[in-house]
Amino acid sequence: MDKRKYNKTLRAEQQDETRERIVEATVQLHEELGPAKTSIKAIAEKAGVQRLTVYRHFPDDASLFEACTSHYLGLHPPPNMADWAELQQASERSQTALLAFYRYYRQTEKMWTAAYRDLDQLKALQKPMGQFQAYLDMVSDDLLKAWQQSHSIKKQLQLTLRHCLQFSTWQSLQKTNVKDEKIAELVQSWLAGIVNA
Repeated sequence: MDKRKYNKTLRAEQQDETRERIVEATVQLHEELGPAKTSIKAIAEKAGVQRLTVYRHFPDDASLFEACTSHYLGLHPPPNMADWAELQQASERSQTALLAFYRYYRQTEKMWTAAYRDLDQLKALQKPMGQFQAYLDMVSDDLLKAWQQSHSIKKQLQLTLRHCLQFSTWQSLQKTNVKDEKIAELVQSWLAGIVNA
């Protein structure tokens, strides 16, 4: 391999490693302090680089937050709709999905608490958080298909499912020291109440 090509490859690898360190440092700080309280100076110090290096890799908050969200979700992927796709019974399907999300929220509570707390303060955070919200809406619409009910009841079911898939709903219910299984059962009783009303 020619020396120039080798050096170019080595430089690219080093840049990738530096970028990865910056992203990992940012994710850790976002979880510890929250996005709003995480400064570029703190990121640079934690990553072992200069502030200018952070800006070189991420010229704005939007690019940094998107990279961090992608990295975090790669390490902590949200529940996959395929996990309950084969379940035909609407109640079983909904309960399985809700329980999967509640367990996921419990494992990732610290990060979601910080992200939702700072959402209104940081415009750059709104796009990645909006993408997660779009996924939750897709999950609720998928679950809704299993409930074959009249149009008026479907709207109530949709609103209930969307509300119950939210991190904030799980967070408020789990503060009473109720287990995730019990929260999912409670939500299931709300859905059954709508259907049987």
